[in-house]
Amino acid sequence: MAHRHLVDVHVALVRDDGRVLLSLRRDRDPRFDGKWHLPAGKVEAGESLSAAAVREVAEEIGVVVREVDLKFVHLVHAVAPGVEARVGVFFEVREWVGEPVVREPDRCSAVGWFAVGALPGELLEYAAVGLRALGAAAGMAEAAGAAGMAGDAGAGAAGAGVAGLFTVHGWA
Repeated sequence: MAHRHLVDVHVALVRDDGRVLLSLRRDRDPRFDGKWHLPAGKVEAGESLSAAAVREVAEEIGVVVREVDLKFVHLVHAVAPGVEARVGVFFEVREWVGEPVVREPDRCSAVGWFAVGALPGELLEYAAVGLRALGAAAGMAEAAGAAGMAGDAGAGAAGAGVAGLFTVHGWA
């Protein structure tokens, strides 16, 4: 039996006020239906991670993002019984063109802006892992800026160890 891992991308659109865009999923699987999630999707054969992120955001919420504006946030290796294993790559973007709207009503029923520190309770756990990393990265950048070390923020994150960037995650 061949084993494989899906690769998917997740994009956190972050406004100037720090709020992040989430979409409310529609799914045949009750574990995922009615849960908030980031705009996301699978990487297609021959497609780069950044190209997939740009495509998924356009397809799902109708905004235009440039690949150069994507910032890597986190990588999750998700494994669990009964769920196909996957590697999720989380990006942050702070510049885009257009207003987010529901473009795939069969997969999403609403979009909304949320503070990273006050996320909705019905949040897909997979997305929560990436959003926690986004919140931690924002906190590290603020702390580095306050200490006058903004140029060293990346070094501080790397010094925190691999766990700061990569997570092995299993669904319950």
